[in-house]
Amino acid sequence: MQFRKITAIVRQERLADVEHRLVELGVPGITVAPVHGFGEYANYFRGDLLVPHVRIEIFTTPDRVESIASVILDAASTGCEGDGLLAVLPVEQLIRVRTKGAVDPDAG
Repeated sequence: MQFRKITAIVRQERLADVEHRLVELGVPGITVAPVHGFGEYANYFRGDLLVPHVRIEIFTTPDRVESIASVILDAASTGCEGDGLLAVLPVEQLIRVRTKGAVDPDAG
């Protein structure tokens, strides 16, 4: 079975809504980490250009990518520069640390 990794970098204040919508969609797990960076939006009035955001990572099957990405984009978008970005990457292997075995996509 193939997997995909969805990585989204979004505004911190949009995280609660994104998380809520992903739970409603039935996503079984996400990883969230604080990140800092700049891209389309940079605050040139600060001493550094780095803007705080959060990175959300989700491993999923290919058939769920479109619905998960759509929920993230809808919940995270404010329509302003600096909303973030979303990437979908192929995953070569997904191994559960506890069992040291391949993750079964049907096990949830």
